[in-house]
Amino acid sequence: MNMPYEWQVGWRYTRAGRAGRRNGFISFISGVSMLGIALGVAALIIVLSVMNGFQKEVRDRMLSVIAHIQIFDAAGGALPDWQATAAAAQRDPRVRGAAPFVESQSLIGRGDELRGAIVRGIDPAAERNVTPLGREQAPLLARLTPGSWNIVLGIELARLLHVTVGDKVTIAAPGGEMTPAGVLPRFKQFTVVGTFDVGHYEYDSGMALIAIGDAERLYRDAGPMGVQLRLANQYGAPEVANDLARALGPAVIVRDWTQTNRNWYDAVQVEKRMMFIILTLIVAVAAFNLVSTLVMTVTDKRADIAILRTLGASPRSIMAIFVVQGAAAGVIGTLAGVVLGLVVAFHIAAIVDFIQRLAGVTFLAPSVYVISTMPSDPQRGDIVPIVAISLVLAFVATIYPSWRASRVNPAQALRYE
Repeated sequence: MNMPYEWQVGWRYTRAGRAGRRNGFISFISGVSMLGIALGVAALIIVLSVMNGFQKEVRDRMLSVIAHIQIFDAAGGALPDWQATAAAAQRDPRVRGAAPFVESQSLIGRGDELRGAIVRGIDPAAERNVTPLGREQAPLLARLTPGSWNIVLGIELARLLHVTVGDKVTIAAPGGEMTPAGVLPRFKQFTVVGTFDVGHYEYDSGMALIAIGDAERLYRDAGPMGVQLRLANQYGAPEVANDLARALGPAVIVRDWTQTNRNWYDAVQVEKRMMFIILTLIVAVAAFNLVSTLVMTVTDKRADIAILRTLGASPRSIMAIFVVQGAAAGVIGTLAGVVLGLVVAFHIAAIVDFIQRLAGVTFLAPSVYVISTMPSDPQRGDIVPIVAISLVLAFVATIYPSWRASRVNPAQALRYE
């Protein structure tokens, strides 16, 4: 089946047109427009993929030490009958594990060094069901038995306190005890039995783990303050948290990991949206370069347009020819950009490593960024909108030149031919 002549003529104009310097220049400008769209689309895909990669690295390291969902008592005290709460939560098929915990802000010190940290009391046997840290460090955490008064510190916190395995640290619990001399803080000495390194500075420098029984005695709690949950799909945590909040009632507060780390999560989302908008402007500039290309093409093809009109072509057909030309340039540029962007995104680590070796520099120092390779995570949810926006902008850019072509007067165009 033959294509309509509008498609044939439009595609011929896209490829080259007639021989000649003027037409060759127009074809060159058309190629530059395609290249601009391709580079804009590729840049958008590469940057968003790298941002996704960094976000995934930080999120995975963060979720290696915290649970997907936490359930607290609404009154702020110990959670009554935490076993029943955990059993009710686990009736949801999306919940894969549960563990009790106690958590409080405290001061940890040794000698003249004093640091604020989150002290979390855990049950090592249950902790492995809710966090990767509980599984990966199971032999170490097993030393956190009730009454042992042992403690595991984040590796950066241990460095700040200048302690190693076997050293003693003192925890100053909030609150205090009433004595004849007034309110005195509660102190308890713990033995450092190890350190953990999750690659997230906030937790490596500000978290310590102790046995849940020791935590209850230290903080004078009647039992665990909450229950941690692990889900089959971490991205569904907000939805599961809402469902559990309705099912468990107002007696408890349910928080997912995006709420626990809302500042970081919101900052990442805003940064990604702004970067998407900024880089989309690059694609918009490249797409609207098609306007100048098509305007020059229309000027150069006035005689051809006049001949087509005298042969019976309607203004709509003339307009369709140049829409096809501009749309073809947009489609080719967009597809080329997607291919280039995905190739670079999937091989960004090797490319950056080659540039580092060639230039003799290090972009990602492991001592600063924890990771030594450039992460990348291309996602369909980013690529599809990029392609759609690029194609829409290219199509919009063809409207005015195509309308101008459809308004060419055959008699005036052929007067000097």
